[in-house]
Amino acid sequence: MDSDKLLGDFLRARRGATLPEQVGLLDSGSRRTPGLRREEVAMLAGVSNDYYIRLEQGRERHPSDQVLAALVRALNLGPEAAAHLYELARPRASRHGLGDRSDEVHPNVVRLIQSWDHAPAYVVNQRLDVLVKNPLATVLYEGLEHNDNLLRLALLNPAAREFYPDWEWDTRSKVAHLRAVAGRDCTDPFMLELIEELSDESEEFRQMWDRYDVQARTRTTVRFHHHRAGGLLTSMEVLSIDSSPGQKLIIFQAEPGSPSDAALTLLGSTAHQDT
Repeated sequence: MDSDKLLGDFLRARRGATLPEQVGLLDSGSRRTPGLRREEVAMLAGVSNDYYIRLEQGRERHPSDQVLAALVRALNLGPEAAAHLYELARPRASRHGLGDRSDEVHPNVVRLIQSWDHAPAYVVNQRLDVLVKNPLATVLYEGLEHNDNLLRLALLNPAAREFYPDWEWDTRSKVAHLRAVAGRDCTDPFMLELIEELSDESEEFRQMWDRYDVQARTRTTVRFHHHRAGGLLTSMEVLSIDSSPGQKLIIFQAEPGSPSDAALTLLGSTAHQDT
């Protein structure tokens, strides 16, 4: 990644992904490219068109705090995307810690999730490698190639489009998570290798990556279609493991008494039979 171009690439991508009505502008008819025009962003941010063009072209890489705040408003950026913009404009020291973090899950965490027989759960690292699963999660993802990494599963396994009924939305959120954790100056060679692999093998990844959506995964609704249990509607909770920086505990729960709850119970009994 060319660090000198990252700020301009981000601004260009977010401009293209922002609709005029999202920032209070009237749509003036057909546009050659989607999103806002450069002059519209410049007007909304209160800067000259020439100055904004220099920002996108990488010829101006040190905007003031006032300009950055104005760009956050102009592009309607959320908190995480705004923080990413500031990081691109105010780079910190190289983040060497990413590649040094251990992928070993503490035995206490392993014992905890292994005891849950009604909630699929697993631990992931920053790259969304699945480090450990409980038995119910193992059964939920059984038979799916690349299920050791959530991004490879979503983008390199055609079966994922059936397994995740909301595949496009779900995959966008995973790519946005990767953008958020990769940051400006990623030094993790495994992260860079994953980005290169997905870029080479998936056109969908390239398109989603180039949008520069930046958002960590948190609580949301996730639907699955399991080949034996059928449709499952779950609530996903993402918890940080403070004692192991970079690791996240992901838990899926169904509404008690719902058909999805019954289906998870059925899968749980299958998991116990297999152990």
